[in-house]
Amino acid sequence: MALAGVGGPLAYANTLPQEVRVALPLAQAAGQATMTFWGFDVYTARLWVAPGFDAGAYARHGFALELNYLRAFDGADIASRSLVEMRRQGSFDPATQARWEQQMRAVFPDVKAGDRITGVHQPGVGASFSLNGKPLGEVADPEFARVFFGIWLSPQTSEPAMRLALLAKASAARP
Repeated sequence: MALAGVGGPLAYANTLPQEVRVALPLAQAAGQATMTFWGFDVYTARLWVAPGFDAGAYARHGFALELNYLRAFDGADIASRSLVEMRRQGSFDPATQARWEQQMRAVFPDVKAGDRITGVHQPGVGASFSLNGKPLGEVADPEFARVFFGIWLSPQTSEPAMRLALLAKASAARP
């Protein structure tokens, strides 16, 4: 994958989505980047963090990751690709893999260009997801949440430039 738009201005920096405002009323945009794969823009990602956020310990903090899709994808494909990226953070047993894939397939809908999926990390609890501001569901598993959001925030991400762009205004952005 390649990354476009890294280091660009935060076009939506002052537009806190309602689902983020409810979960993290003091959140501010930390960074934004556009994911490009084989020359095609896939989505624009934006990270919202509360004051005191520490990128090196992201799993201990509440935050929200917003993905604005620029093309259509099947929810099952989003779940499958997420699992591939999650495996980059380390191994997990086949039962855990099957459970997480089933949970993601149940939560992630098919998306079209213009749709927005927001994931809210709830430390010690898990993750909740919404589509265009409407609740989709949650995965009540803190380890799932750590590994899932690690796709973008872990030093083991497949897209280190995107990680740095998302964490541009967050404290301790580098490992």
